[in-house]
Amino acid sequence: MTALVFRKLGAMSRLWRLVAVLGGLLIALALPWLIYPPVAMDIVAWALFAVALDLLLGFTGLLSFGHAAFWGTAAYAAGTIAIKTGAPFPVAVAGAALVAMVLAVPIALLAVRRTGIYFAMVTLAFAQMVYYLANQWSSLTGGENGLQGIPKNLFGLDLSDPFYFYYAGLPIALIGLLIAWRVVHSPFGRVLVAIRENPARSRSLGFPVDRYKVMIFVISAGLSGLAGGLYAISHGFASLQEVYWTTSGKVVIMTVLGGIGTLWGSVIGAALIVQVEDYVATSGIHLGPLNITGPGLITGLIFVGVVLLFRRGVWGTIAHLVRSRRRGVPDVEPHLSGTPSVAEREPAVAPKS
Repeated sequence: MTALVFRKLGAMSRLWRLVAVLGGLLIALALPWLIYPPVAMDIVAWALFAVALDLLLGFTGLLSFGHAAFWGTAAYAAGTIAIKTGAPFPVAVAGAALVAMVLAVPIALLAVRRTGIYFAMVTLAFAQMVYYLANQWSSLTGGENGLQGIPKNLFGLDLSDPFYFYYAGLPIALIGLLIAWRVVHSPFGRVLVAIRENPARSRSLGFPVDRYKVMIFVISAGLSGLAGGLYAISHGFASLQEVYWTTSGKVVIMTVLGGIGTLWGSVIGAALIVQVEDYVATSGIHLGPLNITGPGLITGLIFVGVVLLFRRGVWGTIAHLVRSRRRGVPDVEPHLSGTPSVAEREPAVAPKS
């Protein structure tokens, strides 16, 4: 009887997941019809970037303040490849992701020797080094003027219209999201969660903890590079802002807002932040004598509100409530990640008398 109940619950869970995936795809396809197409492309790029960070933060427990180095380096690399070679933009974006992964290897080898805030500070230090290099290497990056005139070429087709470029770039982002999903739902992803929960025990079981951390760091950097390259091609421009530390902070906020360790919550966080920034930058908010034209204050207030009201982020809280009602699991304090703990995944079993 118990086995039958669990089979039915599993079938219902798969059905809801299928409905959620199809709904997400429909929203992605309809997005440029609902909002300004360049903003829609920004949402897609930032969503992939936030998902890439969530692989490191939510599923491995490593907070990086240096992911702007991979986003920005890929932006410059994609622009340089597109300008110098005239290659189709998917080739430029793929090459940019590869450059980001190569850059991530030495950073990861040094950073994984530390944990917690020390890991975050090491990644931030490397990101600032990349920022300084990008600023000084003006012959390649354009320095403070940025890298301008990046073409949107696709085998001879002109994709200067942002509406058509959105549908050309969307498959690249979906491939990146699929890679992230596959990583999480693989034995490799299960080991990452074990490392997050208890590195010492994982090491005692024979798993090379540092090697796993390096691998997920490089994968996360590659997906961040994929997003950064797509973002630069979309805007036709790459600037120092892409490698500045505030970009790293922004993507961390997106991940926390959506829900750490939920993967898809990062998409919601990215959509929320990009939409708020676009609205405030174009319309502003007027409260009597107070005129708010910068997005920083509004974004900060939203972040504080979500942290206070939704401990697991927006998507993490919704998923936890659904899971609790379905399985009768009592509410518990969340981990650093929104990924369900063993106590939340396994139903309570009464002891035998």
